Amino acid sequence: MQLTAHTDYALRVLIYLTIHTDKLVTITELADFFGVSRNHLVKVVHKLGVKGFILTVRGKGGGIRLSRPAREISVGSVVREVEGHFQMAECFNPNKQGQCAIQTRCGLMGLLGNAVEQFLQVLDKAVLSDLVTVPFAGQRLRSLDATQRHPG
Repeated sequence: MQLTAHTDYALRVLIYLTIHTDKLVTITELADFFGVSRNHLVKVVHKLGVKGFILTVRGKGGGIRLSRPAREISVGSVVREVEGHFQMAECFNPNKQGQCAIQTRCGLMGLLGNAVEQFLQVLDKAVLSDLVTVPFAGQRLRSLDATQRHPG
């Protein structure tokens, strides 16, 4: 299973905001730090705002911040809200159901459905504050130069 780039960056943005609770963060700052398109991050930030994970402040001196403490934001809820679907195989697609020749005798959908549910249950046990280690938050993030900052 692989999360979409959109979900990946949503989590990265939230982790960055978890580290920088003392200020409003701009999309330009995020784009520069992660080395990704500002336009892509605008879409990610918009969705995080719509889903209630962040608050946005418009205008001069504006930016974004977490809508509530990081210890109250479940990683599982972020992934569920941002990812949108977990269609592990064609049989999960509602538009394709009934089209598989072996569907009535196949247990793949049940097995994969159980695997996805277990995956999400593990993520539900974690909150954003769990994703930030003290040395990383306090030292490494600030010491990275632009050539070292990249996704992945």
